[in-house]
Amino acid sequence: MYYFNYEEPVFRPPSEARSLILQITIGCSQNQCRFCGMYKMKQFRLRCVADIAAEIEAIPEDHRRQYLRIFLADGDALIYPQAGLVEILDLLQVKFVNLNRIGIYASPKSLTSKSVEDLRQLKSRKLRILYLGLESGDVPTLQLTNKGYSPEQILKLCHNVKVAGIKLSITAILGLAGRLRSREHAVATAEWINQLSPEYFSLLTMFRRHNDAYFELIEPLKNGEIIKEALMIVQHLQPRKTILRSNHVSNILNLAGSYPKDRERIIVQTEAALVEARNHPDWFDRVPDYGEEYF
Repeated sequence: MYYFNYEEPVFRPPSEARSLILQITIGCSQNQCRFCGMYKMKQFRLRCVADIAAEIEAIPEDHRRQYLRIFLADGDALIYPQAGLVEILDLLQVKFVNLNRIGIYASPKSLTSKSVEDLRQLKSRKLRILYLGLESGDVPTLQLTNKGYSPEQILKLCHNVKVAGIKLSITAILGLAGRLRSREHAVATAEWINQLSPEYFSLLTMFRRHNDAYFELIEPLKNGEIIKEALMIVQHLQPRKTILRSNHVSNILNLAGSYPKDRERIIVQTEAALVEARNHPDWFDRVPDYGEEYF
């Protein structure tokens, strides 16, 4: 059910499918990444607390009781100034009496604005999970994307989140490095995850969405090469305890399991997918054509 006049497009992680989505920011404060076309049509801005409060108040009370989870959008809502964000979270506790979890998109930029104590303050108000795009653990690849931060810097910021006791869902992108650095991208990304052991690690696949200029910087992977890159990642993954997902609409291979428990099964599944793909050379050697034209 829609209660709000969202400023579209609105994005949310797959795991927030049943959450109420509340836009507290519009666009992304770090809207410079070359590969990302999610918010290129939006000018970043904060929404005032009064407007957000009025939207919440407009939801019928009996409907509010039904929501257990809320997701705060848009692309980097954690950038919201601490005092205002605390005010919003406090309001949500009062108005949604059965609420047990709030999720939010974060970026390296927004994490630099929050101390460990700030993050603990947010966690005490039911902010329980941050979704953050690492994209790649490979330095040259991340530089090519114009992310603005190095893998090491992002790792340090994510350690602050772990210290604060908030869960992390990290994403990386298959095909981001193109053919030139596919192996380096895969291995370095897995090693980065091994150092952090986030609660969740998700794989997306590079696709076209207002990012044609980035595709000109790389030689895109073919379907078979994407599976090979995924195989390199799952083979090198050895986190202490992490749930792996590859269930985004862009993915050509659906993977799901927990490390280290399901490590061997996931590797065998990916190896089998590669063998099967080789039986279809026309598909194996085709560059994926998935893209989003809307917005």
